[in-house]
Amino acid sequence: MPAPARFATYAIDGAVRYGAVTDRGIVDLSSHFAKDYPSLREVIAAGALPRLTEAAAGRAPDHALDAITWLPPIPASEKIICIGVNYPDRNAEYKDGQDAPKYPSMFMRTPRSFVGHNTPLVRPRASPQLDYEGELVIIIGKAGRHIAEKDALGHIAALTLCNEGTIRDWVRHAKFNVTQGKNFDSTGSLGPWIVPYADETQIADIRLMTRVNGELRQDDRTSRLIFGFRYLINYISTFTTLVPGDVIVTGTPTGAGARFDPPRYLKPGDVIEVEAEGIGILRNGVVDEAL
Repeated sequence: MPAPARFATYAIDGAVRYGAVTDRGIVDLSSHFAKDYPSLREVIAAGALPRLTEAAAGRAPDHALDAITWLPPIPASEKIICIGVNYPDRNAEYKDGQDAPKYPSMFMRTPRSFVGHNTPLVRPRASPQLDYEGELVIIIGKAGRHIAEKDALGHIAALTLCNEGTIRDWVRHAKFNVTQGKNFDSTGSLGPWIVPYADETQIADIRLMTRVNGELRQDDRTSRLIFGFRYLINYISTFTTLVPGDVIVTGTPTGAGARFDPPRYLKPGDVIEVEAEGIGILRNGVVDEAL
């Protein structure tokens, strides 16, 4: 069975490009398609991922993987919407005696709060409580409002991964929101690439894992989501118009560092890997914010 197509955004020699990822390197596609599609966001909006797949077939790589800087795959997303408490065991972790929620918890993140694959997360000066959250991400390819659940999956263009890094004490600064602790610069990551969405079987039961320094910390399957992909797209599109390039981060399993006793927060030198079947591995180190 052939490997799925993989498309990444990257920087090399001071320029931002996009291309197809192979085991031997990156096929630069932006040099051929930038006039029509300045970024992968426009590729997705045009429904042109199949065109890129065909163009990359059989071509030799233009850049070695160790010569590039990986960037979050979709630049300038209009919305990055994150879902909280979306696995059953994650709800139980809160130990508040409450049943699974009736509606999803959610919050927005800024693009600046994310880095790409193989770029270190930054533990901020303001707090040592940097935590990891491995998550599966769906990327919207077709605009819509009030999208019916039966039609929802037709609005997905691609999949990727997220380490939805969180500053734990800062998510408790306010009574009703977590925005502060979720948006410190360079505390999360997206990538390493996008994989085009094919059909529901591709996402129905993906195994999602997070490792810290090789130790398995999170391990669950998308078949166990409290709020599935169809429902999330339907619910979100009730209050906002989803547009191509929008990112929906679908929730993290149990096992984040804050839930250990004592907590096991990230520190400089740690390596976090988020892995999902059929997508790949998103890997990041950790550094302290420069003084």
